[in-house]
Amino acid sequence: MLIDLIRPDAARTGDSLRHDDGLKPERPAARAGLAEALHVRRGPFRPQRLVSLRERKSGYWAAYIFRMVDICALAFFGFLGVGAHSGGHMLSLPVGEVLPFLCATVAVAMTLSAFGLYRLNRTEKLWERLLKVAGSIGMGAVAGFAVTCLIKGTSTFPPALEMWSMACLAFFSLLHLLWFTTVARWRKQGRLTPNIVIVGATKHAQRLIDGALARRDVNILGIFDDRLARNPDTVLGVPVLGDTKALLSHKITPYVDQIVVAVDPSAKARVKDIITRLKSLPNEVSLLVDMHNDEGRQAALSRMADQPLARVSGITEDDKRAFNKRIQDMIIGLMALIVFAPVMVLIAGLIKLDSPGPVFFRQRRHGFNNEPIMVWKFRSMRQDAEDATASQQVTAGDERVTRIGRIIRKTSLDELPQLFNVIMGEMSLVGPRPHAIGMKTGPDESARLVAEYAWRHRMKPGMTGWAAVNGSRGPLHNADDVRRRISLDVDYIERQSFWLDLYIMMMTLPCILGDRKAIR
Repeated sequence: MLIDLIRPDAARTGDSLRHDDGLKPERPAARAGLAEALHVRRGPFRPQRLVSLRERKSGYWAAYIFRMVDICALAFFGFLGVGAHSGGHMLSLPVGEVLPFLCATVAVAMTLSAFGLYRLNRTEKLWERLLKVAGSIGMGAVAGFAVTCLIKGTSTFPPALEMWSMACLAFFSLLHLLWFTTVARWRKQGRLTPNIVIVGATKHAQRLIDGALARRDVNILGIFDDRLARNPDTVLGVPVLGDTKALLSHKITPYVDQIVVAVDPSAKARVKDIITRLKSLPNEVSLLVDMHNDEGRQAALSRMADQPLARVSGITEDDKRAFNKRIQDMIIGLMALIVFAPVMVLIAGLIKLDSPGPVFFRQRRHGFNNEPIMVWKFRSMRQDAEDATASQQVTAGDERVTRIGRIIRKTSLDELPQLFNVIMGEMSLVGPRPHAIGMKTGPDESARLVAEYAWRHRMKPGMTGWAAVNGSRGPLHNADDVRRRISLDVDYIERQSFWLDLYIMMMTLPCILGDRKAIR
């Protein structure tokens, strides 16, 4: 089945031929036939390994880190330049002697940014980047020389500034060469190539696929269309994976950057209906306005490859905010792991003494953009009563919970191993709490009770969250409970900031200790 070919665990292995069809690996002819069948069903754009949107975003965050490396290196070379100019007597050097190097450093930093050298530009050539680096260093040297002329009234280029220019040119050329080759490797691995799916097996979709095949800078993973009876199985080799309803629960969505609606915009009622249904997904949804000439179609593909189309719905978190939140998680998360390490060792020992079984319990839960992640917890239930899908939520006096389990669940100490999820980048310290895949509220699956359920996956799940400190903790008993939690989660996503996160972390412990009604 096609759904087996895109399940996340198979995608992580990178083994595109793993398949539960009973074929024997020692039969070359069978393997060749299977490979050909998979190629047809996978389509011409499907990479060997599907990379989730969360993983691909790390490439954009790397640009911020690279920029900080440049700034630190500039400061270091500026310091060396002043030291060379002063002959080792920097403390006694007048401000007028330091100012040329300061201005040169600032000028280079501003020019590197103005030239767009921290953007992941897919069309940039190596010689263009190196030329921009040389131009930036030259602008810095000119700025330093100009300040020297104004202060000293001389037209002689300072030897120390000349040495600074040559050293900066050599170092930053090498550094940006390394950055360029790294980005090229990431792009080849598919980490920077946008993955899209198309809604509508139309002539507009066919033209878009035709252009994408020629350019190869956008991966079109599949097509979804409600009119399956009149559509072919593939469009230019791209498989038709199902109808719009199938897309809402399809396992391909964690790997999709954009959902492009390629239905004729003149069919307003149909477009409106499709967009309304797709708004329940955490993915970005865009409407493609077809251009009737090749130039227009190339421009549309460039927008998809380089930047988002005009958004209809979807992820609103910008890369800068996500990067800042990731830095926050790493610093505070590592500190928390060091502080709580003795407590975690003690809990692990008590669990082993209390009941047979492993120390940790792992459960597949929803992560960012609907990506399935494996969440770690201390085991709080008997081994023979573990519920991996949360089909039965915990009740008061639940016999499945062990003696130590009651204590660590009541105090939320069972959540401490999720610090490993935070450090690995799968979770955040603060965010919507991760729900188990298939978790039920009463007899119904929670995700089916509220249309906007997946909106909470537009940000990484957290160890604690806005809903948790506002009383929405523990089991969900009905649709109103689900709706309230989603409302609080979405409210947090829209308002997220460092100070709000700090407030939630500070309020978590008092809320846990003061909430004696919640069943955990």
